[in-house]
Amino acid sequence: MSKNRLAVSLLFLMNGFVTGSWAPKIPEFKDRLGIGESVLGLLILVFGIGSLVLMPIAGGFIARAGSQKVVKVTAIILSPLLLVLTLAPNVWTAAIGMFLLGGFVGAMDVAMNANAVEVEKSMRRAIMSSCHAYWSLGGLIGAGIGGFLMARVGVLPHVLVVTVLSLVFLAVAWPMILADRPHSAANKEKLRLPLTPLPWLIGIMALFSMVPEGAVLDWGALYLRNELGASVELSGFGFAAFSATMATMRFAGDHVRDLLGAKRTLRLCTVTALVGMVFAGLAPNAVVAILGFALAGIGISNMVPIAFSAAGNMPGLQPGIGLAVATTMGYSGMLFAPSLIGFIAEHSGFAIIFTCIPVLFIVVLLLSHHAVHADHGREHS
Repeated sequence: MSKNRLAVSLLFLMNGFVTGSWAPKIPEFKDRLGIGESVLGLLILVFGIGSLVLMPIAGGFIARAGSQKVVKVTAIILSPLLLVLTLAPNVWTAAIGMFLLGGFVGAMDVAMNANAVEVEKSMRRAIMSSCHAYWSLGGLIGAGIGGFLMARVGVLPHVLVVTVLSLVFLAVAWPMILADRPHSAANKEKLRLPLTPLPWLIGIMALFSMVPEGAVLDWGALYLRNELGASVELSGFGFAAFSATMATMRFAGDHVRDLLGAKRTLRLCTVTALVGMVFAGLAPNAVVAILGFALAGIGISNMVPIAFSAAGNMPGLQPGIGLAVATTMGYSGMLFAPSLIGFIAEHSGFAIIFTCIPVLFIVVLLLSHHAVHADHGREHS
């Protein structure tokens, strides 16, 4: 593995680790602040707003300064934010913490995806699926050890461990991050949103692939604990199982796409994800639900990397522009939509939510022919 590829992989690992570490904290966070699902939904909405505000700003800085500088700055700021959130004494300070956490998870995400595209160009091969595999692996580690550490050593020691490990990942990656140059056109022209429909259609594919991921991240633990009677430790394993299967399949993703092509791979993954989410929603107990989340993880694994590869390789469009649309739409689905789910779930419960979310996958199937651009990119990268 080249140094540049190792560095960007570590950045994905770190971002996933912070995000995954947040998942098992949610029930404790809710209880400590003494809030209901609707207020928690509002705080998660603030998390999403932070992401939506900072992601396009990060994109502008990337176009002008390059992804290396932006990813370093955003990663430094992100590292201690879970600690800040844990020390928040009330809902209002928690809201500020949620805005910053969502904002810098999202801003770093755009920057590291942009850096991965530049590494792909320098290596002349696709690495996007494996980069996202490292994000999932980080999510697995964060979610897997989170409940265990909180139960054994307490909430504050857990978050201190998360902060230190995040800084270690960043320190190792720091000197090896690819130093890309900003696009000269970005300095001469105003950055405009594309007027053609194709990048927006691929953005919808990314959006509808990532809404279910956000639902499992933000609400999976509460669903397992409150509706299926799981323990604190077991409730963290919903997202952990989801991340484990997702990471495993993403490491194989580039090879599967070589074998089957992006379009066929996307369709196979989408059907698998649909079955897994319905399985989780109809589960009679926590163990069966966790198995459903694991199956959904297998399916969702390569849906997003294929959408991002297609977005970065659209004919007649700068790679950065298409990628900016797809990442912003995709991550807004993961970070923003779960707040709406919280409001609905307070009246309906989470079981019906997880059973109905797969309707989104039907839309992805209808748009799946656009995945051919991911193949085109791989052949010419």
